[in-house]
Amino acid sequence: MLSKENRANTLNGLLLVALFALAAIQISNLPVIKSLRFSPLIIGIVIGIIYANTLRHKLPKEWVPGILFSTKNILRFAIILYGFRITFQNIFAVGMSGLIVSITIVFGTFTIGYLIGTKIFKLDRDTAILTTVGSSICGAAAVLATEPVINAKPYKSAVAVGTVVIFGTLAMFLYPLAYKAGLVPLSPEGMGIYIGGTIHEVANVVGAGSAISPEVAQTAIIVKMIRVMMIAPFLIILGIWLSAKGDNNVKKGITIPWFAVFFMLVAGFNSFDLLPTKMVGIINSFDTFLLTMAMTALGMETTVEKFKNVGMRPIYLAFILFIWLIFGGYFITKLALNF
Repeated sequence: MLSKENRANTLNGLLLVALFALAAIQISNLPVIKSLRFSPLIIGIVIGIIYANTLRHKLPKEWVPGILFSTKNILRFAIILYGFRITFQNIFAVGMSGLIVSITIVFGTFTIGYLIGTKIFKLDRDTAILTTVGSSICGAAAVLATEPVINAKPYKSAVAVGTVVIFGTLAMFLYPLAYKAGLVPLSPEGMGIYIGGTIHEVANVVGAGSAISPEVAQTAIIVKMIRVMMIAPFLIILGIWLSAKGDNNVKKGITIPWFAVFFMLVAGFNSFDLLPTKMVGIINSFDTFLLTMAMTALGMETTVEKFKNVGMRPIYLAFILFIWLIFGGYFITKLALNF
């Protein structure tokens, strides 16, 4: 049990993170930032990193547990609440094509990324996995969800999120330009599946789809949500696989990420549409705040010194996955549409 003083210090750390998170949300609502489709999660980690490399040394050491609590406990709860953003009906709305593309992209991209990251670039296991899941599933949220499962260091997650920011933002502008230039011969429905199945962040998907048409945007968001739903089964499979490998002191036996299971249960509950739309909206807004807190705290644990041994290799890996998602994702989409 924590003493009264320790609880107070932890609370102080939590409040500091919460204030930074609120600032990130306000900044993300500025017209200029909003037009660029930068989510509060991305703004939060940027603010956190700036703080970590400027004023962090002035933070009382006793407050650090509050920051760590945000990167772990609050993160898990936020991932569970993320289930209120999707329903199982989303899967059936886009048919078998969207499901095939989502499953193939998630597991295909992870396999390619892990092998290239560990075998060619000689990245450590955690950095390779986090960088790859950021590209294969749903950007920053997937990185955050995976970190506690593999027990990775926060700065490695920050590196992975950085690659998501770079290539997710690039994709958001590139896809609409390529489509309008006639370089992507797909129907609006096909383009929506392609965007939702291959672009990193949910916000990036919304931006790219909306830049083409409401029809494309709607399909893209649904397919993206299917990829988001893959977080839970993916993490369970990942936990079983790592336990079997016995890498990096992973506990023997099956380690089930229960927050991922609860995420699926919440999504199932949300599928019955039992709560008023307004209440679900409030929950999602609160969840965005919690995710922003987790991202901000992640940034606050990231200093320049921790990047020295990482170098450019994660960016090289993310770039290769970016190219794979563009071209491999296109052909997977074409095949799925003919299924």
